[in-house]
Amino acid sequence: MTSRGSTTTKVSLGGRIMPSEYAKALGARLRAIRTQQGLSLHGVEEKSRGRWKAVVVGSYERGDRAVTVQKLAELADFYGVPVSELLPGGAAPSPLGPTPKLVIDLERLQQLPKDKAGPLARYAATIQSQRGDYNGKVLSIRQEDLRSLAVIYDKSPTELTEELIGWGVLDPEARRAVESF
Repeated sequence: MTSRGSTTTKVSLGGRIMPSEYAKALGARLRAIRTQQGLSLHGVEEKSRGRWKAVVVGSYERGDRAVTVQKLAELADFYGVPVSELLPGGAAPSPLGPTPKLVIDLERLQQLPKDKAGPLARYAATIQSQRGDYNGKVLSIRQEDLRSLAVIYDKSPTELTEELIGWGVLDPEARRAVESF
């Protein structure tokens, strides 16, 4: 199975179908995003409540299975990244190592005055409700969440990160996550 030009999707080698270079590169991007988020293939299946099967995501990552534009968009939404981050040809997902997590200490947040931490507490409660995650101790947020909170607090993401570290609701390691903005 070959086609003319550089749009070959799979190549037959001795009766064996091999993924194209593009499919391999796309799969590598998908794997990089998943691992940056600290997810195993089974973790993806669990977090998505079965929407994304481990075997399917794994086959996308190996380039063994073609992914439609619709599925790619849905997977990007699940990972919380723009579709362009999944497509090969641009810059590699940044950073290449695991992204430091932005973890809100919910116990510490409850101890802060409402006039100071009210918007953050409401935002965290909304995320907990959407995820059905009520462990009450910590809450992981995405970089996009921090950007939204920065707008709410009328600060830059860096300024807000420093303030949240000062309040004791973010670990100082969160600074590295903000550097990648």
